[in-house]
Amino acid sequence: MSISLEGRSHVLQCVTKLCSGCSAIAQIADLGTEGCKMVTKAHICRLYDRFEELDKSNKGSLSREDFQQIGELAVNPLGDRIINAFFPNEKQSLDFRSFIRILACFRPTVKNKLADPNAPEPINSRNNKLRFAFQLYDLDRDGKISREELIQVKSAMRLQ
Repeated sequence: MSISLEGRSHVLQCVTKLCSGCSAIAQIADLGTEGCKMVTKAHICRLYDRFEELDKSNKGSLSREDFQQIGELAVNPLGDRIINAFFPNEKQSLDFRSFIRILACFRPTVKNKLADPNAPEPINSRNNKLRFAFQLYDLDRDGKISREELIQVKSAMRLQ
């Protein structure tokens, strides 16, 4: 999915209007209350470039196979679990919006003591990070980490 110069210009214009409610960038506008501070325009452009690099078949989405081509994940004992976290509910592909939402879990949390307590929880909140980490261990997605699941992780880590 190569994007033309005009297309890239449009994406940059939309990113510039991210906090102003541009409908074309709505796919990433729900990154939480800290969305404008949490992800910079340059960061979004780098993520989009990386998304395009990973999309070897130029279909505008990523598959598990695309992630398996990342060397760091291929050698990581938890690589398959990390990849599975990108594909909840047996999804087979991942669009750019979902790609950013998952990667936002890895962004540092923003501590804002003046934040509105009624505002939605940011995507990179401590609670969301914990949920994401929990998913890595809860293989059968039953909401519990069984003894067997814990032993599997321990065994995988020992092999490295």
